[in-house]
Formats: sequence, C-alpha cells, structure tokens
Amino acid sequence: MRIIRQICVNPRIMITIQSFTFNPFMENTYVLSDNTKEAVIIDPGCYEKHEEEELKSYIEREGLKVKLLLNTHGHIDHVLGNAFVKNTWSVPFWIGTHDLTTLRSVIAYAPNYGFQNYQSVEPDHFLDEGDVVKFGNSELQVIFVPGHAAGHIAFYHTGQLFCIGGDVLFQESIGRTDLPGGDFDTLINSIHTKFFAWPDEMVIHTGHGPSTTIGHEKVYNPFCAVTK
Repeated sequence: MRIIRQICVNPRIMITIQSFTFNPFMENTYVLSDNTKEAVIIDPGCYEKHEEEELKSYIEREGLKVKLLLNTHGHIDHVLGNAFVKNTWSVPFWIGTHDLTTLRSVIAYAPNYGFQNYQSVEPDHFLDEGDVVKFGNSELQVIFVPGHAAGHIAFYHTGQLFCIGGDVLFQESIGRTDLPGGDFDTLINSIHTKFFAWPDEMVIHTGHGPSTTIGHEKVYNPFCAVTK
C-alpha cells in the first residue's frame, strides 16, 4: 500500500503539505498548496502508472492549479516523475544552480536500476540560496545545503516552521555521501550551519521516512547531534 499522509504544522496553517511515498526507493513526493488552490510539486518520484494516477487524482480532487515543479536535487529517486508533472500540467521546472550535472547523469544510469522508460527534462530556471519561490499567497525561501548532492537545495517557511529538506537530514540519520558529488564533511557542515540555525520547533519534511524536528535531531541524531 502506498503511504499518503497529510501534514498539518499548526491549526492556522496557510500552506497545506501533502506527501506521497513513491518508487522502490520509498521517496517522499510533496504537494504544497494554499487557500488560492495554487500548488507546487516538489521531487516527484512517481514512475509507475498507478503512482502517476495517485498524484494526478489528488490534484484533481482538491481542485489544485499546479504552478511549478521543484527539485531539491537531481538524484534518480527524486526526479522520476519530472517529465510526467511537466507534461501533464505544462509548468516550469526549477532546480538548484549547481545540480545540473547530477540531474543530467540520471539518463545514463536509470536503466541499471530498472527504469527503462525514464524521460529526462531540462530545467527552465535555476535557484540559489536567498531566492524566493512564490505561488498563490505563499512564499518559500531557498537554502543551499550541499553534501548529499553538490547542488542540493531545500525549501523552507519560517512563519510556519517547516522545511522540505530532501536528503540532507533524516529522522536520526543523514543523507548518504558516497554518491558522486557527495561529501560527508560538507553535509555535516550544511546541517550544523544551516539547518541547526533554525528553531528547535522547525519541522523537516524529509526525502525518505518520517518527518522530524531540528530539536529532536540536535539531541538524538548519531551523525550530527550537538546536545548531550
């Protein structure tokens, strides 16, 4: 059974965050929308037809108007559904400035993982730290957090205290650093200087597994905890 969970950060939330878990890598795909019904899709991992239909059905059922396709980074499990999203809703595709090589490499190794029908999509725009992504009445800030991938970015909202964090920080774990462009020290530095600068209450919606908080990871994460 596919996992779908509705995440409510607080009762006054403006941005609704819906997540889906897709593909054999159990990757978390996110749809963010607000009261205008405008939406962005982040890291679509849908590959099989039933996964595509699951995402599409949610969009149609909620009456959402998809405005943007966003990637935190260009690894295969986070981009399998890029072509589907871009072609279905005719939206621009944005990714971090420094992750184009990561994205473009997927077409070469996708068949090795059994994804014979993967379609590559070229970005329409590149994002850097400090940029702002706007949809409806909402804004997401962009932060540059390399280490898992050379050009990894994340999207955050300080008012509602959440971050769509990709594969930087997981619940009591971190993103792997043994892939091309990965570096352990760089990743730990990104976590300590960027993520851990946020309040303990900041919710990290991860690229795999359950969501977590900065406060929890500062204490319990065996790779990067700073509190004993």
